[in-house]
Amino acid sequence: MSSDTVSTKAEAQARVNDIAAFRRELARLEREGAIPLDAGQLAALAAHQDARLAALSAGFDIDRDARSQQLSLGMKVASFLGALALAAAVFFLFRRFWGVFPTTMQVVLLVGAALATLGLTEFVRRRDRSGYFCKLAALVAFACFVLNIALLGQLFNITPSDRALLPWAAYALLLAYRCDLRLLLVAGILCCGAYIAARAGTIAGIYWLSFGEWPENFFPAAVLCFCIPWLIDQRRFAGFAATYRLCGVLGLLLPILVLSNWGAASYLEWPSSRIEGMYQVLGFLLSAGAIWLGIRRGYGETANAGVVFFVIFLYTKFYDWWWDVMPKYLFFLVIALVSVLLLLVFQRLRRSAGKGAMA
Repeated sequence: MSSDTVSTKAEAQARVNDIAAFRRELARLEREGAIPLDAGQLAALAAHQDARLAALSAGFDIDRDARSQQLSLGMKVASFLGALALAAAVFFLFRRFWGVFPTTMQVVLLVGAALATLGLTEFVRRRDRSGYFCKLAALVAFACFVLNIALLGQLFNITPSDRALLPWAAYALLLAYRCDLRLLLVAGILCCGAYIAARAGTIAGIYWLSFGEWPENFFPAAVLCFCIPWLIDQRRFAGFAATYRLCGVLGLLLPILVLSNWGAASYLEWPSSRIEGMYQVLGFLLSAGAIWLGIRRGYGETANAGVVFFVIFLYTKFYDWWWDVMPKYLFFLVIALVSVLLLLVFQRLRRSAGKGAMA
């Protein structure tokens, strides 16, 4: 793959990582005498790779070694904390001086803050190759927009509505795709999921603010979120498809976990014990299905989430069955033995997946 085919920072970083891994393995093979290359061949290969690295560095902000990657992680943490601090500063600034301004000035300030932070985000995006400052500005812009909608509603005494979640979701998704920011993608997914859950609750006859009391309201949004990477191509955006799938799995299995232990929260007019038993079985089946799908399609986040929830469902059942009837030392001994058994099963699955990849 030449540098001309690299269109995203993630692809450029993957190429750099591949070159570094190739050089390490080539050095081992030379020490072992497996590839007897002469000095001219090695020099030509190194020159070609150096040219590719220079081209990638000129086009993208990449990490060429492990030290740079560690510093990049620190920069990500710093930009995230800085964005949270700036968003909090904006919120408390408005709260501190809000009552001093007349109504017209309040409207101008709210709209102006939202537009100014959006313009700042676009300005920074065009000049920030690293993306860290752009992400910081985008998070502040989203916070200002949420504050804008919320305070305008209070200012004009508008009845709170779940429809406010739609512009929040649209704005978060716009900034997420524009700035390649997964944190805002998650914010947009949460807003969309909350709106769909609120609509589902309203159809069922409950007040929209009570949608969280009925976990089944989240099922439609979770299924839709999981299917989005298959419906809309996400390959241009690093990690977006995995984020959709992970949010979908969590949005489905978390409510099932709640219902498997609290059947009274279900819409079903069955005895609580029957509802809990049904959702316990469903939880095992869906978490096992997530593991199978994740291994088969190479979705690491889906497989890992399935493993976590399968173990949680399993240990929850052990607690229900044996905590009150077993001595505590025997209960924890059984848990330890089951953990060893699960390790053996997952080890065998991993070996099978590795053989399939090598075939």
